[in-house]
Amino acid sequence: MNATPARPRAATRTETRTQQPWLWNVVLLDDDEHTYDYVMTLAQELFGRTLESAYLIARTVDTEGRAILTTTHRELAELKRDQAIAFGRDVLLASSTGPMRVILEPAETGDEDDQGE
Repeated sequence: MNATPARPRAATRTETRTQQPWLWNVVLLDDDEHTYDYVMTLAQELFGRTLESAYLIARTVDTEGRAILTTTHRELAELKRDQAIAFGRDVLLASSTGPMRVILEPAETGDEDDQGE
């Protein structure tokens, strides 16, 4: 009796993996409950922006409805989003009831730096 050992079968994978984007944008969305001063202070204190850069962010969010605060890896983007939400309401406006909306979106290109500048 001549027994030949069975060869192990090669494992086949049927699942496909979707590669997650490496960089994410932290995006501030416009509303009527926050002042330029609020946006500028948020940009300077949480994102280390200069006064000029903070003003440009405030103007962009006002005129275009959104502005990218920074582009970075996912964990830091989530942290920065959470910090911006925790920034709270605009104390300069009685009509301000809470923080501005801040969202994350995949960055379209991979050549952004960690500072979003």
